[in-house]
Amino acid sequence: MADVLLPGVSATRVPTARLTQNVLHPEGTDPAGPGEAVLFVHGNVSSALFWQHTLRTVHETGRHRALAVDLRGYGDTDPLPVDARRGVRDWADDVAALVDALGLDRVHLVGWSMGAGVVLQYLLDAPSRVASVALIAPVSPYGFGGTAGADGRLLADDGAGSGGGAANPEFVAALAAGDTSDAAPTSPRSILRSFYVAPGSLPIDPVLEDVFVAAMLSTRTGEDNYPGDAVPSDTWPGTAPGPRGVLNTMAPTVFDVSGIVDLPVKPPVLWLRGDADAIVSDTSAFDLAFLGQLGAVPGWPGAEVCPPQPMVTQTRAVLDRYAASGGAYREVVLPGVGHSPHVERPQESVVALLEHLDVPAAEPANLT
Repeated sequence: MADVLLPGVSATRVPTARLTQNVLHPEGTDPAGPGEAVLFVHGNVSSALFWQHTLRTVHETGRHRALAVDLRGYGDTDPLPVDARRGVRDWADDVAALVDALGLDRVHLVGWSMGAGVVLQYLLDAPSRVASVALIAPVSPYGFGGTAGADGRLLADDGAGSGGGAANPEFVAALAAGDTSDAAPTSPRSILRSFYVAPGSLPIDPVLEDVFVAAMLSTRTGEDNYPGDAVPSDTWPGTAPGPRGVLNTMAPTVFDVSGIVDLPVKPPVLWLRGDADAIVSDTSAFDLAFLGQLGAVPGWPGAEVCPPQPMVTQTRAVLDRYAASGGAYREVVLPGVGHSPHVERPQESVVALLEHLDVPAAEPANLT
């Protein structure tokens, strides 16, 4: 793994009660020990390698212990099956096991995309262990696909339009084949350039791009991992989530973390996103309903029956309720930035994160 680690970053495989997990940490530091730590949780089709710049910068301040974990099925963590019937709880429980194994008292959780859903699930399950939460381009609190409205209304009882059947098979095949080229628009490198970052937002350093592609290619493929299985549905678009694998964990039939609004004690939340995000968006290029509206998926039944999922609107509605019920959050929007603020605008992202860690979000004006 040494060839994909940036200078100053080390990796340690940590045995836990559930599985052995790979953790990135600053070179020369011990990831274990009491106290608090900032724990970075990556998104789908990636790994902890995406966090290296942020990890180093946070460490260099001398104010926080910084760690980044590979989720099961990614990076150098054990590639165990993912039970999607539990939503994202396999990963949230893995994080809990890691926190215990490292002897941490509390964690500042930073989750990107799908990892933000894992972070919020952990917050629901172990709120006393969470010092703060940062959500980077987070998946909607109601999952990915198959819901409508700010309240995440389920469009079909079986979750049609979400889950493993929503994956592009050519992209899955490219992952499985270890394709490092940019020959096809569905290669990991092409997807990185077109969707992980906003096209034209910045030139990615070639060495870093190779690291990011390696992180994407560490994704285990198949029905037990990415993308998971699928079952036929009588509801458009004809596919519904199955019980196994990654994409099914975010189906609205099993994933709903909006319950954070009911927590009696609410840690401060940072919501960091780019305004050019094409993955998590009210017009997501990966939402089958939006693609149907564009004519890219045939047979779309119309906006009254199957509207695009308003992902950003749903997140804002839940965080507004979180603030109205005693919590606090701060939204930071970076213009011209896509799905990976920490990659596209690393300095601005780190500044926002450090402000969040050092000076928690202010209480909303309507609260006393």
